[in-house]
Amino acid sequence: MGFVKASLQSQQKKNDYLLLLTVVVLVIFGLMMVYDASAISGLKDFKDSGYYIRQQLIWVAIGISSMIFFANFHYKRLKPLSVPVFFISVVLLFAVLIPGLGVSGGGAHRWLKFGKIVVQPAEIIKLTAVLYLARLFEKKVRLAPFLMVVIGVGLVMAVFQRDLGSSAVFVATVAAIYFAAGGSIWHFIIALPAGVIALWLLISTSAYRSKRILAFLDPFSDPQGFTYHISQVLIALGSGGLLGLGLGQSRQKFEYIPEVSTDSIFGIIGEELGFLGSSLLLVFFAVLIIRGLKIAQNCPDNFGRILALGLTSWLGVQIIINLSSMTALLPLTGVPLPFISYGGSALVANLTAVGILLNISRQNT
Repeated sequence: MGFVKASLQSQQKKNDYLLLLTVVVLVIFGLMMVYDASAISGLKDFKDSGYYIRQQLIWVAIGISSMIFFANFHYKRLKPLSVPVFFISVVLLFAVLIPGLGVSGGGAHRWLKFGKIVVQPAEIIKLTAVLYLARLFEKKVRLAPFLMVVIGVGLVMAVFQRDLGSSAVFVATVAAIYFAAGGSIWHFIIALPAGVIALWLLISTSAYRSKRILAFLDPFSDPQGFTYHISQVLIALGSGGLLGLGLGQSRQKFEYIPEVSTDSIFGIIGEELGFLGSSLLLVFFAVLIIRGLKIAQNCPDNFGRILALGLTSWLGVQIIINLSSMTALLPLTGVPLPFISYGGSALVANLTAVGILLNISRQNT
């Protein structure tokens, strides 16, 4: 009996309950807020207030299944798979440009449609790129293939898919991986002017992006025009005050805020739950990131360490960019809030990342 008890205790120590519980709470909270924020849109679009939450529940089920699978799949077995899955995701990224297969919206080509299922390859490649770079940098940091990944994938997202937000998340994530793996800071200093010029070209050649920058500089300069989106989000956050209007009591969800259940859902959270409720959400995000960094720190092998740090950086960058854009600290980017925003591809990819982190933690505790 003593041996069985000791074995059970040993097994329990291997499970990262803090990380798991944190993510479960975030997902449940996300479901609650998606239903709250999307009910009006569901009634308008489909005469069904529960349409969007049912879709999200399906993606949650898929995401949780993926998380459980990868939590029990040894992360070192991902090493030989990292190269093929990355190049498959690159093919999918270009496939959005194929007529009949790619789905466009607002002049952007970002989605693939397989029957009734629509996926966003940009979300998949963020995950597979972390796997690929962890494998690439396991023994030695190599600049040339790294630059090929950054420039190739980043430009496809920014130029062909008109998705500067995903491009920013991707570049920031892979840069964090590069330096964590031992890359020279001088490479960053040398590349910085080229990056600034590329960003300036992307903004100056697009009226849409230029207006995003102007809206960032003065959110209330044209509240009925190009600053409408951010001004409505700020009105929602300001209306929430310290304690909020109460769950379900948002006024801005009545189609005042664009993308209310996706990229802009934090505006509704701030309006209904106030500064204190929003701050509590930030605490959960902080626990998630700190725990991920701790997992990376405790991992004895380079592949697992870089992989854990890359996955954590990816989640952290998305959180920072979304919250910063919602509070006018950055221009609006279209980056979803992990585990909270409506959307299938991002949610499944994020939960898969958590599953891998859980396995790295389990194998090294």
